[in-house]
Amino acid sequence: MIELLSPEEMSAADRAAIAAGTPGRTLMERAGRAVADAVARHPLGTRVLIVAGPGNNGGDGFVAARVLAERGYPVRLMLVGERARLKGDAAEAAGLWSGPVEAARPEGVADADVIVDALFGAGLDREVAGLPRALIEAMNVAGVPVVAVDLPSGISGATGAVMGAAVRAAETVTFFRRKPGHLLLPGRVHCGPVRVADIGIPAGVLAAIAPKTFANGPALWGATFPVPRIEGHKYSRGHVVVVSGDLAHTGAARLAARAALRAGAGLVTLASPRGALLVNAAASLAVMVRPVDGADELAALLADPRLNALVLGPGGGV
Repeated sequence: MIELLSPEEMSAADRAAIAAGTPGRTLMERAGRAVADAVARHPLGTRVLIVAGPGNNGGDGFVAARVLAERGYPVRLMLVGERARLKGDAAEAAGLWSGPVEAARPEGVADADVIVDALFGAGLDREVAGLPRALIEAMNVAGVPVVAVDLPSGISGATGAVMGAAVRAAETVTFFRRKPGHLLLPGRVHCGPVRVADIGIPAGVLAAIAPKTFANGPALWGATFPVPRIEGHKYSRGHVVVVSGDLAHTGAARLAARAALRAGAGLVTLASPRGALLVNAAASLAVMVRPVDGADELAALLADPRLNALVLGPGGGV
């Protein structure tokens, strides 16, 4: 599951699953149960507070509240907005909750051992203010673990940015695929460990969505990684040119050259200003050094087709 979906792409995945025959209410039920499962790792008797927002994230919170109560946990639920104004799947989920619904207030974020943050999901596109911001701040100082639904409230799913204020979760439960905001800072810090729950969206919907953002890892590039061949030699494994800075700024280029060797390059050459040539030569045992001053000399060096990778920037003030 290396694909990262923007909020818009995740919405498209939801719509595709619904169009294929899975009701949105079923997706919400599975999402809420996944959140309840995360909370249920805490022992029975743990007091749970659900802080629910007015949208589908809040609907997930209503499902989690019902499931946890059915399992014997003491559950309180507070809602931002009026219950009568909930719509669609969230309204249906709220209708199945038989417990009381408290009006959300910061001072009510107390007397809980675990808090479920079901205020906002990954689609948040505005600064958090007013009551929601006060609730976020109250959750952050409550001194108990917070389980975030989809993404900590206040984090942009697209960029990981803090939208005014954001929950600092102990863990996050998201659905189908992660979003960029789960991995990009500062969102990554706010999420804690991220669990991806299968809520029944078929992986086949990704073909139509064609995501363009992926989590870095062997699953992404392993099939094309240049594994050394038994008949290989240094000339078949690439020749890297690293452009060095001046005499006072050679270290970064040497580190980059060493990294190229360790990554598997067959040959590495430091393109060094003449004033730094002796320093670079004395400190580089397995790296060749060539005198290069200015763009014209660099262009002449790179005219050799055997030099097929260039590192430009370390020590260059870029």
